[in-house]
Amino acid sequence: MSSAQSMPWSTIKSKFENFLFIVPAVTIFSIFYIFPFYYIFHLSLHEWDGISFQKYFIWFDNFKDLLQDKIWRSSFWHAGYITLIALTFQNAFAFALALACDREIKMKRFYRVVFFIPVVLSEVVVGLIWKWILDAGNQNGEPIGLLNYMLIKSGFPNLVHAWLSEPQTALTCIAVVHSWKGFGWGFIMLLAGLQTIDRQLYEAARVDGAGSWSVFRHVTIPNILPVIVVVMILTILGSMQVFVLILSMVSQGLGYHTEVPVTRILAAMTSSREYGYACAEGVTFGLILVAFSFILKQMSNRMKQA
Repeated sequence: MSSAQSMPWSTIKSKFENFLFIVPAVTIFSIFYIFPFYYIFHLSLHEWDGISFQKYFIWFDNFKDLLQDKIWRSSFWHAGYITLIALTFQNAFAFALALACDREIKMKRFYRVVFFIPVVLSEVVVGLIWKWILDAGNQNGEPIGLLNYMLIKSGFPNLVHAWLSEPQTALTCIAVVHSWKGFGWGFIMLLAGLQTIDRQLYEAARVDGAGSWSVFRHVTIPNILPVIVVVMILTILGSMQVFVLILSMVSQGLGYHTEVPVTRILAAMTSSREYGYACAEGVTFGLILVAFSFILKQMSNRMKQA
């Protein structure tokens, strides 16, 4: 007798009803995620200008050309630099503010709202405002950027720079602005994680004579570690895909010193109209981000078991 015949009708009906509940989610995921990824990979194997109906199948030639593209490799270094600053300074700042607001301090609810304001602002608006702040000056050489103006008025004219025009400072300025705009997400998530820690653990540690550092190391960090890993993963994914902020602050490029993978994909689609090559860049970029997320998740699981 087959398993279907031996299974009661009520059980079959229950499984079928359970399956119907996930059909909408599976359908949406397939239409908007699985099929686009498949089609992008399909296009990456072709030479296509994005307009004509005729595509030329060239196997993995786009991926071979990608390995020899020096600008594409340097764009990853630039995105990695922005991500490194976000992982260190941005998340450290967010964690410090979360620890401060987790304690009983005055106006902590007000601080929570203020710290989250940069997150809800438009990236275009943020980029244009910071472009004005960091502006080098007008055609007569007079400083009109707020930062340079303040440096001159404070007696530090030697520190005046063309912040967004010099390769040595442009990428760092973008990374700082990106960290300023995004630290609110980490702050909210880390604060929520801190508030889930049982307060009795802190009291028990203090009764045992543990100092502030010991409590932080043996109570706070182990309990909030899963949240820290999630914040790190989201920081990597968000920082590696920074795009609108760069376009609004320095337009596209600046002599390739501020190029990131997403701007390179855009350039392949708009400037050279190599849609197949752009799709190959997109597939490679997506797989690298998935690999990073998987590695961090595995590290988190091992740290939990340790």
